[in-house]
Amino acid sequence: MLNSICIMRLSALGDVTHVIPVVKSLQAQVPDIEITWVVGKLEARLIGDLPGVEFIVFDKKSGLEGYKALRRAMRGRHFDALLHMQVSFRANLAAALIPATIKIGYDKARSKDLHSLFINRRIAANAEQHVRDCLASFLEPLGLKSAPPDWHIPLKDADYSLAREYLAHDRINLVISPCASHVLRNWSSQRYAALADYAVAAHGANVILVGSPADFEKDVCRDIEESMKERVMNICGQDTLKQLAALLERADLLVSPDTGPAHIANAMGTDVLGLYAASNPDRSGPYSSLTWCVNRYPDALRTFTGKTVAQARWGAKAEFEGAMDMISVDDATDMLDRWVAQRINQQKNEISMG
Repeated sequence: MLNSICIMRLSALGDVTHVIPVVKSLQAQVPDIEITWVVGKLEARLIGDLPGVEFIVFDKKSGLEGYKALRRAMRGRHFDALLHMQVSFRANLAAALIPATIKIGYDKARSKDLHSLFINRRIAANAEQHVRDCLASFLEPLGLKSAPPDWHIPLKDADYSLAREYLAHDRINLVISPCASHVLRNWSSQRYAALADYAVAAHGANVILVGSPADFEKDVCRDIEESMKERVMNICGQDTLKQLAALLERADLLVSPDTGPAHIANAMGTDVLGLYAASNPDRSGPYSSLTWCVNRYPDALRTFTGKTVAQARWGAKAEFEGAMDMISVDDATDMLDRWVAQRINQQKNEISMG
């Protein structure tokens, strides 16, 4: 019988959002279970107030002190199970400090950095699986059902302040989050500017630029703004993660490469026009919006590695200089047109049905 469980997924933002369905499913299948989640410092700002969950923050930047703090937090505890959802060496060392009878980890093909030494059960092997589905399957070795795709990020009224200030009530609200943590996943500022100009001119969109306070991201958003002919709202660096989630919840569409905000938007139920060439959207794209992803990953993989998607290792990156340039402005505007047409048809159907 399961009474207590510990989840360890430290990062990144996108992956952490995919653990939310696991928490919700656990609470539904084992209503009285005590859940503890060891999570990264940044990620805790987004999901650290999930109801019914105790959070222990592991600060990876604090080095040895982070492990000492985790060891102190685990003193006198013992869990029925640990869901060890991260395979980095640093995460493996952290997992060693978490006392649990059952320690569930990845199958052999997805294990690395000595991960196998820190677990005693594995999830089922699956050669071609989206990250969300992979994390959802961590419940199966416990005799539970895999977690369905059901998200919830708690928000307060104050978190909607930027949404109330910048979102329009009479136009499509299109948010652009242009920067990924890996530079080679990023599209050019000039192409973002062209897409944004088109969204305003062709569809009357209200366009908002978002990003972290990092200088690089602020520079990119400034470049986009200065390259545009139309008006844009640039609030890069001004929002908290909770405010970003609230903004994305009430926006109509997000444009983004393979980065955390794409998965936050997905968790909030908002469509994502994903820009994918450096990575495979079928593995790491916005789960509910794969239809709206511009997918040049097969082209990039073939061009830079000589392999097809079927020949390459599942999850192999095509992070090469020039890969994202394989996505043209026309690719993005055509996808935007398709999304707008679908939205119009949906609205007509809703009106006709009463």
